[in-house]
Amino acid sequence: MERNQVLISAEDLACQQEFQKKIAAMFAAREAHPRACIDTFGCQQNVADGQKLMGMLSECGFTFTEDAKEADLVILNTCAIREHAEQRVFGNLGILTHTKKENPEQVICLCGCMAQEERVSKRIKESYRHVNLVFGPQALWKFPELLWQVYESKKRVFSVADEHGTIAEGIPVVREKGVKAWVSIMYGCNNFCSYCIVPYVRGRERSRDPECVLAEVRELVAAGYKDITLLGQNVNSYGNDLDIGYHFPDLLRDINKIPGEYLIRFMSSHPKDATYALFDAMAECEHVAKQLHLPVQSGNDRVLKEMNRRYTREKYLDLIRYAKEKMPGLVLTSDIIIGFPGETEEEAMDTVSLVEEVGYDALFTFIYSPRPGTKAAAMPDPASRAEKQKWFDKLCQVQNDQSAALHAAYIGKTVRVLVDGKSDDENYPLASRTEGNRLVRLKGSEDLMGKFVNVKITGSNTWALYGEVE
Repeated sequence: MERNQVLISAEDLACQQEFQKKIAAMFAAREAHPRACIDTFGCQQNVADGQKLMGMLSECGFTFTEDAKEADLVILNTCAIREHAEQRVFGNLGILTHTKKENPEQVICLCGCMAQEERVSKRIKESYRHVNLVFGPQALWKFPELLWQVYESKKRVFSVADEHGTIAEGIPVVREKGVKAWVSIMYGCNNFCSYCIVPYVRGRERSRDPECVLAEVRELVAAGYKDITLLGQNVNSYGNDLDIGYHFPDLLRDINKIPGEYLIRFMSSHPKDATYALFDAMAECEHVAKQLHLPVQSGNDRVLKEMNRRYTREKYLDLIRYAKEKMPGLVLTSDIIIGFPGETEEEAMDTVSLVEEVGYDALFTFIYSPRPGTKAAAMPDPASRAEKQKWFDKLCQVQNDQSAALHAAYIGKTVRVLVDGKSDDENYPLASRTEGNRLVRLKGSEDLMGKFVNVKITGSNTWALYGEVE
């Protein structure tokens, strides 16, 4: 795919700004003060997309509410990774029939990865006729135009064509208050893991120009953001499509040159493209957190092959060994799927043994959820849900014991943390994160918010550490 097909032109973006002005003028003429409610599901990339939607809506004259009953516009920004998230979305759409009855002028929008699936958009068109606008991730940049079409035509609008992915620079963004920020460095995926729908709904990989990424990070650091996460479906393949000999380790080193007090994190990172060069760059860069989220998914080579992951257990363990050597104290996390179609108990226990061998600090664990349209959805799957649950429970028990032991080892140590919010524990009212992204609940006043402080760890459990500011 040529780059001139990927980048949205300045003229096309200016056209979207004109639609924003039209919508703002329409509401101004009515002396109306429209409010929007955006409900985002799924990954951090969806969170970043939601912040762009808020940016464009702000230019259209909207303010924001978390209550759909109060909203003139409701947007469900959806995820297609797991069946549970999909069921929640359809449940919420059902609830919105009541808000629509109370406010017939309310506009309801479905966007994100679910919207790009043909079976979903067809179901919305036929069975959820109160939904006014449906568009996929590739159409995000032209949201103002699509919304204007709804207002002008009074008809339903669907923009879910199978178009190639794009990059649109300069879309306005409304970020959350606080110290955390998300920066998308690339979009799409080329991997086609057999269980995953993402390549079908987000398109092929395309990397942002490094100067655009660096400029955005500079702005964030200048604005006071101190915990910045670089996003991509596979950040390790960043730059492959740029054809300028510039890759993810180069980007990390250039970001690290930006002066300021901040940490850089990144996700997701595919093991097939993780390299020693990446870990060398992480070790060298003072601003890059010594935290690695490297999704393994399975510890069995046959299952990995069926998943189309394109690495072996030994290759993965070799990467982990090298990363630990370069970064002593590295915090490791991963994603794991239990009960992939055709997986046996012995193969599932290979995954458990890998978890024990690696010594993860934490895991994101899932029982396999079939996604229509993926190769795995058509594979024979003889194991019962009860069997899979037994394997899953074993995995969780091993990891919980491991997490509890690793956390207990922090007791008595002093660690540097970033205070980033309020805790739900009244005895430890502040929440903070270590460089390795471990949650630390603190005693202290709210004037510590947004600051890096040294904390002595006084207690722990499976999921958190507890400490006092020194």
